[in-house]
Amino acid sequence: MPVFERLRISPSCPLILPSHVVLDRAREQARGVNAIGTTGRGIGPAYEDKAARRALRVADLFKRDHFAARLGEVLDFHNFILQNYYRQPPVDFQKTLDTQLSLGARIEPLVTDVTLALEALRVAGANVLFEGAQGAMLDVDLGTYPYVTSSNTTAGFASSGTGIGPRAFNAVLGVMKAYTTRVGAGPFPTELFDGYGEHLSRVGHEFGSVTGRRRRCGWFDSVALKRAIINSSVSGLCITKLDVLDGLDTIRICIGYRIAGAVTPEPPMSVEGYAGIEPVYEELPGWRESTVGVTSYGALPANARAYLERLQALVNVPIDLISTGPDRDETIVLRHPFGA
Repeated sequence: MPVFERLRISPSCPLILPSHVVLDRAREQARGVNAIGTTGRGIGPAYEDKAARRALRVADLFKRDHFAARLGEVLDFHNFILQNYYRQPPVDFQKTLDTQLSLGARIEPLVTDVTLALEALRVAGANVLFEGAQGAMLDVDLGTYPYVTSSNTTAGFASSGTGIGPRAFNAVLGVMKAYTTRVGAGPFPTELFDGYGEHLSRVGHEFGSVTGRRRRCGWFDSVALKRAIINSSVSGLCITKLDVLDGLDTIRICIGYRIAGAVTPEPPMSVEGYAGIEPVYEELPGWRESTVGVTSYGALPANARAYLERLQALVNVPIDLISTGPDRDETIVLRHPFGA
C-alpha cells in the first residue's frame, strides 16, 4: 500500500524549518572539538523552539496569514542569532514561506487526530507497535547529558508523544545489539580500539543511518542496559546482530565499572563521573559456527546460547527475540511481543 494511504500526521507536530538546520550546523561548527555530534538536521533547535513556545506546528500551515506572521517572528529571531553570533548569512523569509506552504498543501490530506485514531485501535483490541528512536542513554533527561539528543528517548515518551495514557501499554520491548555502539561524542566505557572493535564495525556495517559516520563499537555493557531497563520498564529484550560475533575466540561482557579503585554496578550520576572509568569484564568463549539466518534457538551454537543466557541473567529480563541477520525472517522468536 502506498505510504500516503497509510501515513497520518498529528496537527500538533512541530515543524523543523530550514533555519533550524542552519542553526544546528552553525552551532556544531562553532563548538569545534567539543561538538556534540548531532545529525545536523535541525532537530535540537526545533525542540528549543518547542520548549520556548514559539514553534510553528503542522496546524499552522493551513492558516496562511497566521503562518506568515509567525514565521516572520521566528525567522527574525533565528537570523539575528545566525548573523550576529555565528556570522552566517540569514535564511530567506519568502523562500521559506513558499516552501513550507507548498509542503503543507501536500500533507494536508494526512493530518488527523492521531490520539483519537490510536484510542479507536485500543478499544478495538488491535495490536499496535510504538517504535522509539535513538538509544536510551541519549535521553535528554536520563542520558549522558550533554552528549544526548534533544528529546526523551525512553519508553514513557510514547505516552506523552501520542496522547495515549501509560496504562494503555501492555509491554515494553528493549532492542539491544549483542554488543554496544555509539554515534557521536560522549562517554563510552567499553569502546574498543583494537582488532575486536574493527571486527564489530566492519562485520556489523556500523555506520550512522542518517550521518553516515562510523559508529564507535564496544563490548556489551550490562551496567548501561540495566539502567535503561529501569528507565523504560522493559519487560522483554530483542537482541540483534548476534551473527556479528561469529568467529571471535573470546567475547567480553562488562559487568561493572571500576571508579577510583572501587567496583560499582551502577552508572555515574553525571557525565563527569565517567572520567577514568575502567570497565570490569567477564570473559566467555566465542564460537566458530555461523549463526546467520538461524531461526531456532536450539540450532544456535552452544557458546552462543551460553552468551545470551548470561546476558539475560545479568539484567534479569527475558530475551524474547534474537536477530541473526538483516532480513525479517532471520529471527528467533522465544516469546511473541503480541502473545501470538
